[in-house]
Amino acid sequence: MSDMYDICVIGGGINGCGIARDAAGRGYKVLVLEQHDLAKATSSASSKLIHGGLRYLEQYDFWLVRKALKEREILLNIAPHIIWPRRFILPHAPHLRPLWLIRLGLYIYDYLNPFSTLKKSEKTKLNNKIIKEQFKFGIAYSDCSVKDARLVVLNAMDAQLRGAKILRDTKCQSIKGEGDAWSIKTKHGIFKAQMIVNAAGPWASKILNSVPNTTQKPLRLVKGSHIIVPKLYAGDDAYILQNDDDRVVFVIPYEGDYTLIGTTDIDMGDNPNAKVEISDEETEYLRAIVGRYFKKKI
Repeated sequence: MSDMYDICVIGGGINGCGIARDAAGRGYKVLVLEQHDLAKATSSASSKLIHGGLRYLEQYDFWLVRKALKEREILLNIAPHIIWPRRFILPHAPHLRPLWLIRLGLYIYDYLNPFSTLKKSEKTKLNNKIIKEQFKFGIAYSDCSVKDARLVVLNAMDAQLRGAKILRDTKCQSIKGEGDAWSIKTKHGIFKAQMIVNAAGPWASKILNSVPNTTQKPLRLVKGSHIIVPKLYAGDDAYILQNDDDRVVFVIPYEGDYTLIGTTDIDMGDNPNAKVEISDEETEYLRAIVGRYFKKKI
Protein backbone atom coordinates (compact mmCIF):
# COMPACT_ATOMS: atom_id res chain seq x y z
CA MET A 1 0.00 0.00 0.00
CA SER A 2 1.51 3.26 -1.08
CA ASP A 3 -0.38 5.64 1.22
CA MET A 4 1.85 7.46 3.70
CA TYR A 5 0.33 8.29 7.08
CA ASP A 6 1.54 10.94 9.48
CA ILE A 7 0.77 8.74 12.50
CA CYS A 8 0.11 5.02 12.89
CA VAL A 9 -1.53 4.19 16.22
CA ILE A 10 -1.19 0.56 17.27
CA GLY A 11 -4.00 -0.46 19.60
CA GLY A 12 -7.75 0.11 19.51
CA GLY A 13 -8.45 0.65 23.19
CA ILE A 14 -9.37 3.93 24.85
CA ASN A 15 -5.80 5.25 24.63
CA GLY A 16 -5.33 4.37 20.97
CA CYS A 17 -8.74 5.64 19.84
CA GLY A 18 -8.46 8.78 21.98
CA ILE A 19 -5.04 9.58 20.52
CA ALA A 20 -6.36 8.95 16.98
CA ARG A 21 -9.31 11.28 17.53
CA ASP A 22 -7.08 14.02 18.91
CA ALA A 23 -4.49 13.69 16.13
CA ALA A 24 -7.08 13.52 13.33
CA GLY A 25 -8.78 16.58 14.77
CA ARG A 26 -5.48 18.45 14.47
CA GLY A 27 -5.26 17.65 10.78
CA TYR A 28 -2.89 14.67 10.83
CA LYS A 29 -3.40 11.71 8.55
CA VAL A 30 -3.97 8.85 11.01
CA LEU A 31 -4.10 5.06 10.80
CA VAL A 32 -5.25 2.82 13.69
CA LEU A 33 -4.32 -0.87 13.70
CA GLU A 34 -6.15 -3.15 16.16
CA GLN A 35 -5.33 -6.87 16.30
CA HIS A 36 -8.83 -7.92 17.49
CA ASP A 37 -11.81 -5.60 17.97
CA LEU A 38 -12.11 -2.15 19.50
CA ALA A 39 -12.10 -2.19 23.33
CA LYS A 40 -11.41 -5.92 23.24
CA ALA A 41 -9.23 -6.06 26.36
CA THR A 42 -8.78 -3.73 29.34
CA SER A 43 -10.96 -0.97 27.89
CA SER A 44 -14.11 -3.07 28.25
CA ALA A 45 -13.16 -4.76 31.53
CA SER A 46 -12.71 -1.72 33.76
CA SER A 47 -14.57 -0.55 36.87
CA LYS A 48 -16.57 1.74 34.51
CA LEU A 49 -15.30 4.92 36.19
CA ILE A 50 -13.94 8.30 35.15
CA HIS A 51 -12.08 9.47 38.25
CA GLY A 52 -9.22 11.64 39.39
CA GLY A 53 -7.15 8.94 41.06
CA LEU A 54 -7.93 9.64 44.70
CA ARG A 55 -5.41 7.06 45.94
CA TYR A 56 -2.53 8.90 44.23
CA LEU A 57 -2.87 11.68 46.80
CA GLU A 58 -1.23 9.33 49.32
CA GLN A 59 1.75 9.23 46.97
CA TYR A 60 1.78 13.05 46.83
CA ASP A 61 1.24 12.98 43.06
CA PHE A 62 -0.91 16.13 43.10
CA TRP A 63 -0.09 17.05 39.49
CA LEU A 64 -1.38 13.71 38.20
CA VAL A 65 -4.61 13.98 40.22
CA ARG A 66 -5.21 17.57 39.09
CA LYS A 67 -4.69 16.58 35.45
CA ALA A 68 -7.05 13.59 35.79
CA LEU A 69 -9.73 15.73 37.45
CA LYS A 70 -9.56 18.27 34.63
CA GLU A 71 -9.91 15.44 32.09
CA ARG A 72 -12.88 14.07 34.06
CA GLU A 73 -14.64 17.41 33.64
CA ILE A 74 -13.86 17.57 29.91
CA LEU A 75 -15.19 14.05 29.32
CA LEU A 76 -18.33 14.72 31.35
CA ASN A 77 -19.03 17.80 29.24
CA ILE A 78 -18.50 16.16 25.84
CA ALA A 79 -20.20 12.81 26.52
CA PRO A 80 -22.96 13.28 29.14
CA HIS A 81 -25.04 10.58 27.43
CA ILE A 82 -22.56 7.87 28.50
CA ILE A 83 -20.81 9.58 31.45
CA TRP A 84 -22.71 10.71 34.53
CA PRO A 85 -21.91 11.88 38.08
CA ARG A 86 -21.70 9.17 40.72
CA ARG A 87 -21.72 9.78 44.47
CA PHE A 88 -19.28 7.59 46.42
CA ILE A 89 -19.47 6.86 50.13
CA LEU A 90 -16.32 5.86 52.01
CA PRO A 91 -17.27 4.30 55.37
CA HIS A 92 -14.87 5.26 58.13
CA ALA A 93 -13.05 2.25 59.59
CA PRO A 94 -11.41 3.70 62.76
CA HIS A 95 -8.59 1.13 62.85
CA LEU A 96 -7.42 2.17 59.36
CA ARG A 97 -6.98 5.75 58.12
CA PRO A 98 -8.09 8.42 60.64
CA LEU A 99 -11.17 10.43 59.74
CA TRP A 100 -9.29 13.74 59.69
CA LEU A 101 -6.83 12.35 57.13
CA ILE A 102 -9.63 11.16 54.85
CA ARG A 103 -11.41 14.51 55.10
CA LEU A 104 -8.17 16.36 54.34
CA GLY A 105 -7.49 14.12 51.33
CA LEU A 106 -10.95 14.67 49.90
CA TYR A 107 -10.77 18.42 50.58
CA ILE A 108 -7.61 18.48 48.44
CA TYR A 109 -9.34 16.24 45.86
CA ASP A 110 -12.21 18.74 45.59
CA TYR A 111 -10.03 21.81 45.24
CA LEU A 112 -7.38 20.50 42.87
CA ASN A 113 -10.07 21.24 40.27
CA PRO A 114 -11.92 24.26 41.71
CA PHE A 115 -14.07 24.65 38.58
CA SER A 116 -15.64 21.19 38.84
CA THR A 117 -19.43 21.08 38.53
CA LEU A 118 -19.68 17.98 40.74
CA LYS A 119 -20.88 18.11 44.33
CA LYS A 120 -18.13 18.57 46.91
CA SER A 121 -17.24 16.02 49.57
CA GLU A 122 -18.93 15.99 52.97
CA LYS A 123 -19.17 13.94 56.14
CA THR A 124 -22.27 11.77 56.12
CA LYS A 125 -24.11 9.43 58.45
CA LEU A 126 -24.22 5.90 57.08
CA ASN A 127 -27.41 4.02 56.33
CA ASN A 128 -27.17 1.21 58.87
CA LYS A 129 -29.89 -0.74 57.11
CA ILE A 130 -27.20 -1.36 54.48
CA ILE A 131 -23.90 -0.95 56.33
CA LYS A 132 -23.12 -2.73 59.61
CA GLU A 133 -23.77 -0.78 62.84
CA GLN A 134 -20.09 -0.45 63.84
CA PHE A 135 -19.62 1.93 60.91
CA LYS A 136 -21.36 5.15 61.95
CA PHE A 137 -19.97 7.81 59.64
CA GLY A 138 -18.34 8.14 56.26
CA ILE A 139 -17.26 10.69 53.70
CA ALA A 140 -19.28 11.19 50.51
CA TYR A 141 -17.54 12.52 47.40
CA SER A 142 -18.12 12.68 43.65
CA ASP A 143 -16.62 11.00 40.59
CA CYS A 144 -18.20 9.69 37.38
CA SER A 145 -19.40 6.41 35.90
CA VAL A 146 -18.97 5.59 32.21
CA LYS A 147 -20.00 3.06 29.60
CA ASP A 148 -16.35 2.22 28.92
CA ALA A 149 -16.49 0.21 25.68
CA ARG A 150 -18.94 2.66 24.15
CA LEU A 151 -16.56 5.54 24.93
CA VAL A 152 -13.88 3.73 22.90
CA VAL A 153 -16.19 3.19 19.93
CA LEU A 154 -17.40 6.81 19.95
CA ASN A 155 -13.79 8.03 19.93
CA ALA A 156 -13.04 5.73 16.99
CA MET A 157 -16.14 6.91 15.10
CA ASP A 158 -15.25 10.56 15.63
CA ALA A 159 -11.65 9.93 14.57
CA GLN A 160 -12.97 8.28 11.41
CA LEU A 161 -15.26 11.24 10.70
CA ARG A 162 -12.16 13.45 10.96
CA GLY A 163 -10.35 11.34 8.35
CA ALA A 164 -8.64 8.60 10.36
CA LYS A 165 -8.55 5.06 8.99
CA ILE A 166 -9.55 2.46 11.59
CA LEU A 167 -8.65 -1.18 10.85
CA ARG A 168 -9.79 -3.98 13.14
CA ASP A 169 -8.53 -7.57 12.95
CA THR A 170 -5.22 -6.16 11.70
CA LYS A 171 -2.31 -7.32 13.83
CA CYS A 172 1.04 -5.57 13.54
CA GLN A 173 3.44 -8.34 12.50
CA SER A 174 6.66 -6.36 12.25
CA ILE A 175 7.99 -2.81 12.10
CA LYS A 176 11.12 -1.57 10.39
CA GLY A 177 12.60 1.73 9.40
CA GLU A 178 12.77 2.54 5.71
CA GLY A 179 14.40 5.86 4.93
CA ASP A 180 12.61 8.59 6.84
CA ALA A 181 9.49 6.51 7.56
CA TRP A 182 8.33 3.37 9.32
CA SER A 183 7.06 0.31 7.46
CA ILE A 184 4.41 -1.70 9.33
CA LYS A 185 3.67 -5.20 8.06
CA THR A 186 0.19 -6.71 8.55
CA LYS A 187 -1.82 -9.54 6.97
CA HIS A 188 -3.61 -6.87 4.92
CA GLY A 189 -0.40 -5.47 3.50
CA ILE A 190 2.30 -2.96 4.41
CA PHE A 191 1.53 0.52 5.72
CA LYS A 192 3.94 3.43 6.02
CA ALA A 193 3.93 6.18 8.60
CA GLN A 194 6.16 9.04 9.73
CA MET A 195 5.44 8.25 13.39
CA ILE A 196 4.20 5.26 15.37
CA VAL A 197 2.29 5.52 18.66
CA ASN A 198 2.42 2.29 20.65
CA ALA A 199 -0.91 2.13 22.51
CA ALA A 200 -1.13 -1.65 22.61
CA GLY A 201 -1.73 -1.94 26.35
CA PRO A 202 -0.52 -5.34 27.67
CA TRP A 203 1.01 -6.06 24.24
CA ALA A 204 3.11 -2.86 24.18
CA SER A 205 6.43 -4.62 24.84
CA LYS A 206 5.62 -7.20 22.13
CA ILE A 207 5.16 -4.35 19.65
CA LEU A 208 8.53 -2.87 20.64
CA ASN A 209 10.18 -6.25 20.22
CA SER A 210 8.84 -6.49 16.66
CA VAL A 211 11.26 -3.70 15.68
CA PRO A 212 14.62 -5.16 14.48
CA ASN A 213 17.71 -4.58 16.59
CA THR A 214 15.76 -3.55 19.66
CA THR A 215 15.37 -5.42 22.93
CA GLN A 216 12.81 -4.22 25.43
CA LYS A 217 12.23 -5.23 29.00
CA PRO A 218 8.86 -6.98 29.34
CA LEU A 219 5.97 -5.15 30.97
CA ARG A 220 4.89 -6.31 34.43
CA LEU A 221 1.26 -7.28 33.86
CA VAL A 222 -1.31 -7.06 36.64
CA LYS A 223 -4.76 -8.66 36.76
CA GLY A 224 -7.61 -6.76 38.36
CA SER A 225 -10.77 -8.86 38.70
CA HIS A 226 -14.39 -7.96 39.45
CA ILE A 227 -17.40 -9.94 40.53
CA ILE A 228 -20.97 -9.07 39.54
CA VAL A 229 -23.73 -10.05 41.98
CA PRO A 230 -27.48 -9.41 42.31
CA LYS A 231 -28.14 -5.88 43.57
CA LEU A 232 -26.90 -5.45 47.15
CA TYR A 233 -28.92 -2.33 47.94
CA ALA A 234 -31.32 0.23 46.50
CA GLY A 235 -30.14 3.61 45.26
CA ASP A 236 -27.47 5.02 42.96
CA ASP A 237 -24.65 5.65 45.45
CA ALA A 238 -21.45 3.63 45.16
CA TYR A 239 -19.22 2.62 48.06
CA ILE A 240 -15.45 2.55 48.39
CA LEU A 241 -14.26 0.11 51.05
CA GLN A 242 -10.92 0.30 52.83
CA ASN A 243 -9.11 -2.96 53.51
CA ASP A 244 -6.40 -3.99 55.96
CA ASP A 245 -3.90 -4.48 53.09
CA ASP A 246 -4.16 -0.71 52.29
CA ARG A 247 -6.13 -1.41 49.10
CA VAL A 248 -9.66 -0.22 48.40
CA VAL A 249 -12.55 -2.01 46.71
CA PHE A 250 -15.41 -0.35 44.81
CA VAL A 251 -19.03 -1.46 45.17
CA ILE A 252 -20.96 0.11 42.29
CA PRO A 253 -24.58 -0.17 41.06
CA TYR A 254 -24.42 -1.89 37.68
CA GLU A 255 -26.94 -2.29 34.83
CA GLY A 256 -29.95 -1.73 37.06
CA ASP A 257 -30.28 -5.15 38.70
CA TYR A 258 -26.68 -5.85 39.72
CA THR A 259 -23.72 -4.65 41.77
CA LEU A 260 -20.15 -4.54 40.41
CA ILE A 261 -17.42 -5.23 42.98
CA GLY A 262 -13.67 -4.87 42.42
CA THR A 263 -10.85 -4.96 41.92
CA THR A 264 -8.04 -7.26 42.90
CA ASP A 265 -4.34 -6.75 42.11
CA ILE A 266 -2.54 -9.93 41.02
CA ASP A 267 0.85 -10.13 39.28
CA MET A 268 0.51 -12.03 36.00
CA GLY A 269 4.10 -12.14 34.77
CA ASP A 270 4.81 -10.77 31.30
CA ASN A 271 2.76 -12.87 28.86
CA PRO A 272 -0.13 -10.78 27.49
CA ASN A 273 -1.61 -13.84 25.79
CA ALA A 274 -1.96 -15.82 29.01
CA LYS A 275 -5.46 -16.91 29.93
CA VAL A 276 -6.88 -14.32 32.31
CA GLU A 277 -9.82 -15.19 34.55
CA ILE A 278 -10.81 -14.64 38.15
CA SER A 279 -9.56 -17.18 40.69
CA ASP A 280 -11.43 -18.63 43.67
CA GLU A 281 -9.01 -16.72 45.93
CA GLU A 282 -9.88 -13.39 44.30
CA THR A 283 -13.60 -14.11 44.54
CA GLU A 284 -13.23 -14.87 48.24
CA TYR A 285 -11.10 -11.73 48.76
CA LEU A 286 -13.82 -9.50 47.30
CA ARG A 287 -16.63 -11.37 49.03
CA ALA A 288 -14.85 -11.07 52.39
CA ILE A 289 -14.28 -7.31 52.10
CA VAL A 290 -17.94 -6.70 51.26
CA GLY A 291 -18.92 -8.97 54.16
CA ARG A 292 -16.98 -6.79 56.62
CA TYR A 293 -19.07 -3.73 55.74
CA PHE A 294 -22.43 -4.80 54.32
CA LYS A 295 -25.23 -6.56 56.18
CA LYS A 296 -26.45 -8.40 53.11
CA LYS A 297 -24.33 -11.45 52.39
CA ILE A 298 -23.14 -12.45 48.93
